[in-house]
Amino acid sequence: MREDVEALDIRDVTANWVNAAVLSAQIDERIKALADLSHTPLFFGRLDYLHTTQEGQRFYIGRRHVHDADGDPMVVDWRAPVSQPFYRASRKDPQDVALRRRFGYTGGDLTAYEDEHLSDPAEEEKASKLLQAEIERPRVGPMRDIVATIQPEQDEIVRSGLAGSVCVQGGPGTGKTAVGLHRVAYLLYAHRERLARTGTLVIGPNRSFLHYIEQVLPALGELEVRQATVADLVAHVEVRGTDDAQTAVVKGDARMAEILRRALRSHVTPPAEPLVVVRGSRRWRIPAYELEEIVTELLDRDIRYGAARDALPQRIAHAVLVRMEQAGEAPDDRVQDAVARNPAVKAMVKAVWPAVDPAKLVLRLLSDADFLAEHARELLTADEQKAVLWAKPPRSVKSAKWSAADAVLIDEAADLVERTPSLGHVVLDEAQDLSPMQYRAVGRRCSTGSATVLGDLAQGTTPWATASWAEALGHLGKPDAVVEELTAGFRVPREVIAYASRLLPHMSPGLAEVRSVRESPGSLEIVRGGADDLAASVVAACRTSLEHEGSIGLIAADARVPVLAEALREAGLPWLSPGEETTAASRLTLVPASLAKGLEYDYVVLDEPAAVVDGEPDERTGLRRLYVALTRAVSGLTVVHAAPLPAQLG
Repeated sequence: MREDVEALDIRDVTANWVNAAVLSAQIDERIKALADLSHTPLFFGRLDYLHTTQEGQRFYIGRRHVHDADGDPMVVDWRAPVSQPFYRASRKDPQDVALRRRFGYTGGDLTAYEDEHLSDPAEEEKASKLLQAEIERPRVGPMRDIVATIQPEQDEIVRSGLAGSVCVQGGPGTGKTAVGLHRVAYLLYAHRERLARTGTLVIGPNRSFLHYIEQVLPALGELEVRQATVADLVAHVEVRGTDDAQTAVVKGDARMAEILRRALRSHVTPPAEPLVVVRGSRRWRIPAYELEEIVTELLDRDIRYGAARDALPQRIAHAVLVRMEQAGEAPDDRVQDAVARNPAVKAMVKAVWPAVDPAKLVLRLLSDADFLAEHARELLTADEQKAVLWAKPPRSVKSAKWSAADAVLIDEAADLVERTPSLGHVVLDEAQDLSPMQYRAVGRRCSTGSATVLGDLAQGTTPWATASWAEALGHLGKPDAVVEELTAGFRVPREVIAYASRLLPHMSPGLAEVRSVRESPGSLEIVRGGADDLAASVVAACRTSLEHEGSIGLIAADARVPVLAEALREAGLPWLSPGEETTAASRLTLVPASLAKGLEYDYVVLDEPAAVVDGEPDERTGLRRLYVALTRAVSGLTVVHAAPLPAQLG
């Protein structure tokens, strides 16, 4: 298929060099999408139907559509409707499937297959060993796709339509990130032309996470999906400062949106003087009260500040044209445009509706106590106003040490001035950690499109973490989104997730506990080390874990990372930082607890749980951070501690 594309001759089908360049670029992208992946099989399943209106009764299911030299399909794309029963058919509902076959591969070579005769009542139902083996396959390198292991409840979310937004609440190991990425791949398959025009975006919590997931969509042939963090979206200014927790919470509160709106509209000043427009020998006068009516009407329409400012000279020019017509003249559109550009009209617009720079607006709001008090009246308390004000106001936008929360405020102000372009679909992962203002920033990017929101309320580790999905979806602008819950865990062993779930009643009461489908006896080990030789005990645990196949994650409180890094160096153990790709020669990653969310390792060594909890501003956030750290393991978890374990772990 790739050779056919490479052999295309476009010289006789392009009218000009522009068409040729566009078509050449499209051909290059197609060739990239058809690249061979040496360790990825073209097919992983087969369906034999009892009855079908399709040609033939057998379909091979794979990551990509593959056809032969005559154009006949050899492998059907996993997203095609005919492939759906591979994921959803069961003995209770065989969906006309006589046989479902799963293929097992090792390094790209076919090594096994497994059959289920779904329509044969005599055959006993049994768990799929190949499915289990694929789920438990060692994690070396970036995240991989799960097209061979998608479960029925996951498939329903993946194949839900483009028109509606979906929120997926899922505990550790339930596959919510994979579901979100595969939903993007499915939507691009089902609505390719529409999304090619409007665009798609995947938003992750940090660069390490994005690097971890960046190969999933290309492996499925989707190369055009952009990936970013929230910080990337709102990068109007350079972030060089930080806020304390109290300040960040207030700046991230949705009330700040109304304060910014009030502050922006305060720049509009109703005209006090009439306007006189001179054209040739004639003078046309518009009284102040009529100008005020025009300004008031534009304010009442509540359109973007910049759009209203652009409309104002045309509205004034229209009022002048009405007087011209009343005087017997017959002006046309060219005259109206000329009047709108008249120096007197320009001066009036500049005085009444001045241009506003979003960053300067936020700068003034955070620097001028009186200006903030005027527009935060009845919204922020005196203490809250004091919390957001700079102790030493900067002189200019460039000299200001903006924080991440300030950048979000500037993005809000920028949208109030000029509408932010909307994409067709946005996937928001680890959404539970966003502030209301960050939700608004993401919502602006999909105001006319749809969203897939992924998260776990139990893993919210910021002071402003989401309390409920209903509240979060309201801030996102998607209050009607369907909330789905994934409770079956496929990644974390049952013994490990049960241990971590002891924390749930103390940090997220009422949240459903994940039920792991994987039994792995001996997957949890608690090691008590001495206070003087804790680092040595951790290094020993890492050596033991490295005896196993797969990736190893050493997770520790951020403050403990330098100590452990030095201990690993002295022990001669090479280690990677989060985001660096693991290889067969280098499989150990040293992970600060603050960056562990969303990552997974075959074996995890967790250093000093009490330090992880104590490293956060409050106990609830600390317990949630610990819950995240405890649930990163796929095959085994070793907890090493010298201080007493948190009482909540029993």
